[in-house]
Amino acid sequence: MSSFELFSILVVSLYCLGALAVFTGSIVKSTKLKQLSNAVTIAGFGLHTVLLGYAMALAGWALPSGYYISMLSWSLLLIYFFMWWRFKLSFLSLTASPLALVLFIGSFHAKGMSQIPKAWSAAFFGLHIGTLFFSFGLLAMAFGAGILFIRLEKKIKSKEPLSDFEKELPALNTFDKVNQLAVVAGFPLYTVGLVTGFIWARVEWGRILSGDPKEIVSLGVWFVYAWLFHQRLVMGWRGRKAAGAAIWIFSICMFSLIGINIFTTTHHSFLQ
Repeated sequence: MSSFELFSILVVSLYCLGALAVFTGSIVKSTKLKQLSNAVTIAGFGLHTVLLGYAMALAGWALPSGYYISMLSWSLLLIYFFMWWRFKLSFLSLTASPLALVLFIGSFHAKGMSQIPKAWSAAFFGLHIGTLFFSFGLLAMAFGAGILFIRLEKKIKSKEPLSDFEKELPALNTFDKVNQLAVVAGFPLYTVGLVTGFIWARVEWGRILSGDPKEIVSLGVWFVYAWLFHQRLVMGWRGRKAAGAAIWIFSICMFSLIGINIFTTTHHSFLQ
């Protein structure tokens, strides 16, 4: 077994333990289990960072598709750690830990390759891949917060008794703040990522749009995201409507990630 494989198994083990600990800690109301979850997830994140750096050092900019899925998992956790540190939103680990685990495991099954020209490498990584991944991470947080918001609001309005787990969750306004951050910061990031992707397509293939399924779905996501951005900032949307819109946008992104990249012929295929 190579050191890379050993590190990968350790990362999976730590992420599994982190996801299990946060769910168990939330159900039994154990602060120590929640703290354990963060500790082991941070340890896994550290090893994950080493793996990404090691893989890039070996392959340069000729990176397999699995690397990008792994980096998406890493980016998701980075967003969570920031929101945990800056806003004390530890409940978001209920979304971040299991999703990061699934993406990291999924990275082992991708077989495609991607070659980035050296002249574009740093700029492309930061302005296209980095911005899209961070916007995806913000949407993932809004997705988890949105589901909890809708569930709690329904119970509160109907005066239905809350479970012990639900009683431990923060106020509805806290969930709405996550949605606000995902919209205010996430939409500009997504826009930059989309624009740089079109610039890349013009340089690489001589045209901005080629009818690629990924392009079409990505444009669709942008229009829906722009609509939510407008409704939230201009029309003053709050609460259930904004939460529902974020859930739909993230779901479309997941469809794009799984349905388009795996089951269709696209420049972004994970299997070619």
